[in-house]
Amino acid sequence: MSEHRRKPPQPQGGGRAAARRAAQQPPGRRAAPPHSASGSEAAPHSEERPYGGRASARPPGKKRFIDYPRAGKSGFRRWVPSWKLVTGSFLFFIVLLIGAVGIGLMIVKVPSPAAAAQVQKNVYYWSNGEQMVVSGGGDYNRQIVPLSKISKSMQDAVIAAENASFYQDKGVDPMGIARAVVNMAKGGTTQSGSTITQQYVKNTYLGQEQTIKRKVTELFIAIKVGATQEKEDILAGYLNTAFYGRGAYGIQAASRAYYNKDADEINPSEAAFLAATLNGPNLYDPHGGIGSAATAEKNLERAKNRWEWILKREVETDHMSDADRDKWVAKGFPMPQRPKPATNKAGQIGYLTNLADEYIVKHTDISRAELDKGGYQIHTTFDKKKVQQLSAAVEKVQKENIKPKLRPDTDKYVQFGGASVEPGTGKIVAVYGGQDALEHWINNSDYTGVQVGSTFKPFVLAAAMTDGKRDPSGGEEQPASMRTKVSPDSVYDGDNKLALRKYDGTVWTDENGKEWHQKNDGNEDYGRIDLRTAMEKSANTPFIQLGMDVGVDKVRDAAVNAGLDKDEFTSLTPTFSLGTSAPSAINLAGGYATFAARGMQADPYSVETIEKDGVEIWKHAEKPERAFEQAVADNVTDVLKGVVENGTGTNAQIGRPAAGKTGTTDDNKSAWFAGYTPQLSTAIGMWRIDDNAEGADKKFLPMYGVGGEATIHGASFPSEIFADYMTAAHKGTPVKSFPEPEPIGEEVFGNGASPDPTTAPPSKTPSKTPSTTPSTTPSTETPSTEPSSPDGSCDPLDLDCEEENGGQNGGPGGGRPGGQDGGPGGGPGGEESETPSTAPTPTDDSGGDWFGGPAGYRRD
Repeated sequence: MSEHRRKPPQPQGGGRAAARRAAQQPPGRRAAPPHSASGSEAAPHSEERPYGGRASARPPGKKRFIDYPRAGKSGFRRWVPSWKLVTGSFLFFIVLLIGAVGIGLMIVKVPSPAAAAQVQKNVYYWSNGEQMVVSGGGDYNRQIVPLSKISKSMQDAVIAAENASFYQDKGVDPMGIARAVVNMAKGGTTQSGSTITQQYVKNTYLGQEQTIKRKVTELFIAIKVGATQEKEDILAGYLNTAFYGRGAYGIQAASRAYYNKDADEINPSEAAFLAATLNGPNLYDPHGGIGSAATAEKNLERAKNRWEWILKREVETDHMSDADRDKWVAKGFPMPQRPKPATNKAGQIGYLTNLADEYIVKHTDISRAELDKGGYQIHTTFDKKKVQQLSAAVEKVQKENIKPKLRPDTDKYVQFGGASVEPGTGKIVAVYGGQDALEHWINNSDYTGVQVGSTFKPFVLAAAMTDGKRDPSGGEEQPASMRTKVSPDSVYDGDNKLALRKYDGTVWTDENGKEWHQKNDGNEDYGRIDLRTAMEKSANTPFIQLGMDVGVDKVRDAAVNAGLDKDEFTSLTPTFSLGTSAPSAINLAGGYATFAARGMQADPYSVETIEKDGVEIWKHAEKPERAFEQAVADNVTDVLKGVVENGTGTNAQIGRPAAGKTGTTDDNKSAWFAGYTPQLSTAIGMWRIDDNAEGADKKFLPMYGVGGEATIHGASFPSEIFADYMTAAHKGTPVKSFPEPEPIGEEVFGNGASPDPTTAPPSKTPSKTPSTTPSTTPSTETPSTEPSSPDGSCDPLDLDCEEENGGQNGGPGGGRPGGQDGGPGGGPGGEESETPSTAPTPTDDSGGDWFGGPAGYRRD
């Protein structure tokens, strides 16, 4: 054969050989199409490569370490992982997790309990930097006791309530931790899910902050503690480090603070209550805590429910028999003794430090438990001189007028409360919380449930100027284009006992179809009266109708915008506009401060800075925000100036421009004066209540005859205290005038107030000639026997109507012998009727009315 015989065609391969052949082709000559393995020609160059990409082109036998997307699969199957990949990934994750936990356990060290649980003192400073008091942690001696000195009842109650599997678990609850971590990562409410071991670790070794880092650290330490310490030691450690409220750390301090017993003397019923305090002592102390959500009544109800639940839980976890549970339940709730403040908090100091503590817990990352451990330097806003001046002004009135030994039936249980706030900043410069924080532990400058009456009317006027009167032809909800902003010169019908009307002019009725006939103080008829004069005389009928015309929801919004706390409000019924709500003296002063600052609102605050170990760790940084237009605030101020200069507030004159408003509630149960200058806003309240009374006996009492006066009004003692204090507080400061208000709104006419002055407005009762000379002491109420219901029968909402069988008092103030009192304030013989099911619970126990509280009408 010839050695030059041509070789048979060879299959064309890829790789470097193909590259060399391509390089040897002459320029411009296309290479011959490669042959397929089967001898057929490959697809032309212009055709698309078959689906599969690089994976299909990869030489057979060469596999990836992680086969994903899966080779040799098409469509969705390429993206479905194989069982090998799933199993391998799971095992890799487990190994990684075990490794991470192991590393964490090696790195995390268990701190010394003695060093971590030390209790120090807090130092409080006046606004000028002078030291006020050294207090806080250590007010109660924290005594560590062994488990043998803690009653078995206490141990059982805590285990049943907090961690029933305590003696069986390994110290951690993985599902609880995961749930808490996920919830915190999502920004939701914090959750615990912790075992007793975890809580012990948190109390002893860590802080109270709710962060993922703290939770993970807690988990690692808890695992170590659970593996190295006996269960009895962990339980004793938890009971000795937990916070029970009243400054008490540890069960020994708590037993003394609540029951004046040692920890080994606590019985099962008392133990159930003490275990309940671990759920949040501020909300479970039956004698009340800090804030409107922690009143004595609310706390007592919560504490009873939790106490009974824990006893039931002890039965379910075999720590108590059914018979024993029934025995303790039958004996009733174990009411603890009243709190006993530290002796260095006498006078006003206890109220001031409590306000500062409350503010810190609410507005910083420092928990109550951490604060009570101490070690903080707290710089407050309190002006030492003004605190002393406010206290002196109250004590002067008390000494000269309130004589409980001479008049025990009238002057006993009289209380005062007050607060002073700086406009534009919100600094609380002074408060009066009561005679002595060691004897009267409720802070009267904070929430007390005392209604403020007509001091609420400026917010009605502000709403009318801001949102405007609704168009009677429109619907309930109306845009600004349909509303008419109201001028202070607008005219309303000021007669007594007018039928309340809706914004569209139709008569308002309650769910039973009954009308409401509003009363003025002393049954006074004022006829056509502008809003400015109505504010000066504190006429009720114009302002309750104005609230209906504007919308009570808008009145609420104006009050909230001014700075009042909506949690202190009653339901939005018509008399909401007349002050059925109970804002604290601090919040009322803060709301008036918004008017003084020409519409700029700043939340009242009591703490400027906080330091620890000499390093500033927190500083107040809130800035005022606009709540009202300047024209609105300036016009409200101008109207309230008239109250002080010409109206019911003349006793509050201080020798410089001032604005303010009196307020008195039904049955003479409270009296207020709130007012301001451009530099300072102050609210003063007065009421009667027995702090030691319990249950139904704890209610606000009438003040008829107090101080030798027939009645008490905002124009009397509260105005006198305001004048004395504000005169002293402004001594040496420049006299500032209020700005002249710009015209605002339109002159509108309320229902029954005809634009024609010759047209007499309709009235339910014969009109009296209104007094042209303002009186600083409003007249008292004179009951009338004239029926106001069209058919002559008694309207349950009529305040003075009597029926044949002894009479029925459908509102406050009557309560004739044998009668039934459908609202608060009944006199002797009055029997309180049930509040309608739709009415909210009154703020005191004296009954209720159709309008969300014991205040069918308001007087000044």
